[in-house]
Amino acid sequence: MIIKEESVTIDTATGPMYTYIFRPATDGVYPGIVMFSEIYQVTGPIKRVARFLAGNGYVVAAPEVYHEFEPPCTPFAYDKDDTDKGNKYKIEKDVAAYDSDARAVLSHLKSRPDCTGRLGSFGICLGGHLSFRAAMNPEVQAAGCFYATDIHTRTLGKGMNDDSLDRLKEIHAELLLVWGRQDPHVPREGRKLLHHAITEAGIHFSWHEFNAQHAFIRDEGYRYDPALAGLCLDMLLELFHRRLQLGHDDPSAPKSDAGAPSC
Repeated sequence: MIIKEESVTIDTATGPMYTYIFRPATDGVYPGIVMFSEIYQVTGPIKRVARFLAGNGYVVAAPEVYHEFEPPCTPFAYDKDDTDKGNKYKIEKDVAAYDSDARAVLSHLKSRPDCTGRLGSFGICLGGHLSFRAAMNPEVQAAGCFYATDIHTRTLGKGMNDDSLDRLKEIHAELLLVWGRQDPHVPREGRKLLHHAITEAGIHFSWHEFNAQHAFIRDEGYRYDPALAGLCLDMLLELFHRRLQLGHDDPSAPKSDAGAPSC
């Protein structure tokens, strides 16, 4: 599909949030996806992934996660100074503000005339954690979380004491979790802790680990692995297509036998 791009400013509990919108150019209604960026906000690589998703039949909203700290349209550079700035903002922003941002974008998507109202979330790095938390909203039916940072250490947001692990039972979406085994930000012990916690919570999820480094999806820099990136994005599309476009329910959810044909 050919796509078109626009922007909106969404009111949030902590001020206006500039948000990039990517959607099919063809008139119609499509499922909505909120896409959360890395600590660098909406950079070229993030836009390219958003365009890829939009071209497969989705309305994609990519908010600027640090709208409280920076003027609109402020992507960061992939250098030391902006990495330090992004990591600084990450722990200066309240966790409640991350959550209210997610709810605001989800509400925007659901209200759009070009959106079916079926919603998913996706994020990379910091955005993977934000997608994980967005899945605690009941309207989110599928969530992709790619090398999500800080869940296992409980260090997201002001005070570095988030409650993501404590709220696992609020997640009713199907999760797709992707990790790099050579990623120092989420080491083996952290992955084991999180896998165990998600399993114990009874969440419907798939889990994939690859011999790859942190940021191997990002198509800039020496860590990029195009083959693995393509594979992971195909898995993400399968999840969204099945849960958001076809509307298949979670197969692990309890089902009623009422109305079932008799033998």
